[in-house]
Amino acid sequence: MVTAEVLRQVKGIELRTRSLVNTLFTGEYRSVFRGQGIEFAEVRAYQQGDDFRSIDWNVSARMGHPFVKTFHEEREITLLLVVDQSGSCHFGRPYTKAGLGVEVAAVLALAAARHNDRVGALMFADKVEFVVRPSKGRPHALRVIRDLVAFRPRGKGTNLAEALRYAGKLLRHRAIVVVLSDFRAEAWEDPLAQLAAGHDVVAITLDDPRERDLPDAGWVDMEDAETGQRILLDTSYGPSRTRVRVAAERQLQERSRKLIQAGVDRVALHTSVPYAVPLRRAFAERARRLLR
Repeated sequence: MVTAEVLRQVKGIELRTRSLVNTLFTGEYRSVFRGQGIEFAEVRAYQQGDDFRSIDWNVSARMGHPFVKTFHEEREITLLLVVDQSGSCHFGRPYTKAGLGVEVAAVLALAAARHNDRVGALMFADKVEFVVRPSKGRPHALRVIRDLVAFRPRGKGTNLAEALRYAGKLLRHRAIVVVLSDFRAEAWEDPLAQLAAGHDVVAITLDDPRERDLPDAGWVDMEDAETGQRILLDTSYGPSRTRVRVAAERQLQERSRKLIQAGVDRVALHTSVPYAVPLRRAFAERARRLLR
């Protein structure tokens, strides 16, 4: 439902992110998102100095003398935002992880629109629930943001693997795929690696510090946002907090290992830290690395 409250939130996001959109990618947008690749242009007669590896042997055989394939760089970029809205993402302060993901996705959508690139979105929980196919223009980018803000998942679980496979089927040509998630799911590493083999994938991890460091708040009735499982935990008991921290650190290390193994770029964001600086720093580093 597109209510007045949804439109108010969209306008608020647009105003809050305007400065960041104007500065984050100025002068380096094409370097940051260099996922264009190349596409076939034409076949022409072989000239001295041409790379023999570009010879089109089928055409050369038909014409009786060598021809080569020529290519040109694709200028148009397609950006697909894969946004996790599962139960585990509806946690955090002052942003929830889901809210943080939506706002960062909005920044990227508006940046794409500013450079006349195509942008789309895929929202999922325990399955893919909503898709906005990539298109151009500022009105379309605002529609993407509107749908992100208005979206309310029906499921609570996280099926990241299905979302990644769906993204691969949705995209016909090489694209930039930005995955915004806490990656609290099973068996996503192979689909992520497969997606990264055909596209330029950036994983933006969303975390809240309280998932690692429990506050000393006495006895707390805790409930898993996805399974509903509950546990009563004495957070004032030091060894309990230590066990939680060790388990969380082990989980984060395993996630990092899987992301590195999949060969994707990574950006780490936290609900307790304003996202503009780490986002700008991460993409500036990405631009420097791609230009080497």
